[in-house]
Amino acid sequence: MAASLVSIDSRDRTPIYAQLDRGLRAAIATGRLQVGDQLPTVRQLAVDLRVNANTVARVYAELERAGILETRRGIGSFVAATPQQAHPPNEHARRLRAFVTRVLGDAAAVGFSIEEVVAEIGRHRHHVDR
Repeated sequence: MAASLVSIDSRDRTPIYAQLDRGLRAAIATGRLQVGDQLPTVRQLAVDLRVNANTVARVYAELERAGILETRRGIGSFVAATPQQAHPPNEHARRLRAFVTRVLGDAAAVGFSIEEVVAEIGRHRHHVDR
């Protein structure tokens, strides 16, 4: 179950706990995990993903503090958030930065300056706002 919902990329420079947090939030945000679904135990998820159990416990605890998970003592951890609530904090800003980086990289590759791109966006916005 865990391997199909969350994956860890050892080549990614993003810390494992951040990859796990992002993966669990994404599983909830996309509906692969829904309110009330039980998550694997800390130990089971750690074994499945081949990561340290303390890392999984840390992510579960942080997601519980954020209201994303609910832990029932002696029973397990359950999804408590809707897809809208599960989006990582600052996800919009992160995605926008990545988009702008791609656009500027593509523009530079074909010889456009940042100033030219910004000016064209301004002209385009002016025409669209009419």
